[in-house]
Amino acid sequence: MRAVTAVGHRGDPYLVRENTLPSLRSAVGRGADAVEIDVRLTRDGVPVLLHDATLKRLWGHDRPLAELTYEQVRELTRGGVPTLAQALEALGAHRVMIDLPGATGESVRTVVGTVHECGAAERAYYCAGPVTMLAVRTTDPSAEIALTWTSLAPPRPALIDAVRPRTLNYSFGLISRQLTDRVHQDGMLVSAWTADTRRTMRRLIGAGVDSITTNRVHTLRSLLTGPGSPAAGASGGPGSP
Repeated sequence: MRAVTAVGHRGDPYLVRENTLPSLRSAVGRGADAVEIDVRLTRDGVPVLLHDATLKRLWGHDRPLAELTYEQVRELTRGGVPTLAQALEALGAHRVMIDLPGATGESVRTVVGTVHECGAAERAYYCAGPVTMLAVRTTDPSAEIALTWTSLAPPRPALIDAVRPRTLNYSFGLISRQLTDRVHQDGMLVSAWTADTRRTMRRLIGAGVDSITTNRVHTLRSLLTGPGSPAAGASGGPGSP
């Protein structure tokens, strides 16, 4: 039975507001091997944690992040939106899966540069679709990549050769034993998002996935470490020995 890495989706959002420092710390404290975060740039080029393009859903301000400076964001959210540098520091030695919604070439370069400046390149890996992951690969030839893939048809060999992903990252509904066997035979790992019920988690574990991203990391950890469970995920996260 393969070890399965437990990834906290935006931290521990069922308990603490997503993509905040308390949420990241809660995920780690409740058993996450790695934490997934979403990173976007403010108007003045500061990488911060926010999934949506605006502050509306989480913070009640219908303001596009791209039109706000970091200081404005800090004031509107009372410091609730952390910078990428703050998040990397808060996670300590834990792995971090960096999703890049709405990324541009400039934002990719800024985010990857920040990861290196913070000394976190060895514990960070990146996920998004092909265009963004090609930009990451161009920016950092040594980056670890989890290529998000939304089709049962496998990625074309030319794309795999260009992106060189360590992992293929699938929505949980697409995953079967046949798919994971095929990806493993091609020399890659399989990660699944975003599984929140015990039934789905058990099915994914049985299908042989290497990593599960969840909003309920405590539930996943209990399945991975309970009686008769597979070994807990390695603390190094996807791609680690």
